[in-house]
Amino acid sequence: MNAKTVDPTAPDQGRIVLLTTSHRVAPGLLSWPAWQALRTADRVLCADGAHPQLPYLREAGIRVDEAAPTAEELVAACAGGRTAVVVATGEGDPALTDGLARLAGSGRVRMPELELLPASYDLPGARLLDLVQVMDRIRLECPWSSQRTHKGLAKYAIEEAYELVEAIEDGDRDELREELGDVLLQVVFHARIAEEDPDAPFSVDDVAGTIVDKLVHRHPHVFGDERADTPEEVRAHWLRTKAAEKQRTSVTEGVPLGQPGLALAAKLHSRVRTAHLDVPLPSGEGIGYELLALAARAETEGTDPEAALRAAARTYRDAIRAVEG
Repeated sequence: MNAKTVDPTAPDQGRIVLLTTSHRVAPGLLSWPAWQALRTADRVLCADGAHPQLPYLREAGIRVDEAAPTAEELVAACAGGRTAVVVATGEGDPALTDGLARLAGSGRVRMPELELLPASYDLPGARLLDLVQVMDRIRLECPWSSQRTHKGLAKYAIEEAYELVEAIEDGDRDELREELGDVLLQVVFHARIAEEDPDAPFSVDDVAGTIVDKLVHRHPHVFGDERADTPEEVRAHWLRTKAAEKQRTSVTEGVPLGQPGLALAAKLHSRVRTAHLDVPLPSGEGIGYELLALAARAETEGTDPEAALRAAARTYRDAIRAVEG
């Protein structure tokens, strides 16, 4: 077939449907318009004989020709009002689409109706599936990544968290997006390592399921019958459900002692204040007790002492650079 066989005076030059699918959606789960187009087409073509959709299309009674027609051949195949559906490969068949665009722009060929029909769509969060697959391959094939352990990666989680905080404070949107990705990588990496544990394995799906259950349970005003109209009421809901879940014997439980000192002091003071406990700050000599009092004061006033100190330190850094410059 070639473009010369197309009759330019034909009343109907047919229809070409480019059918796109997402590899992040289970094969066979296609939209109703896609199934209609496939069932009514005069010809269905796919250049990739290993396309994951092909077994499901054939099972549904759709005849699919494994062929990679040129733009001219496809236009000719639609002459006389025929419809051809092209099941696009993962790369999107750029040679074919470029060829069709070139023919349409030439003005020499009467073109069929062209339609791009998404047969399946990515849901929000679909690219996370790509990340899981990439991480799985890296874990299996990379000499460095395949040897990492939870303990060996722990320092990177801390570093990436600090870099994320810095991006937030700088207000750099591109940097923020990148650093969020680095933090997300730590989660997926640890979850992939956890799959190999011989005694208590779990996967990234277990991690996601756990946090989903926790969020739903701690938001009864969103997913249940309770009501909260202010941030204060939301916080009260959160604290009540968290206390019932944890059943802790001390408000200090769950406060990581390895966090920076100012943050630790502020967190302890927040727990005491929220629980309405009467615990005077310890008195003593030295800068440590003075910093403890300053951190407690900042927390009472609604100020993050770590963030406040970082802001002051950044100003100090800029002054140093100004003198050096």
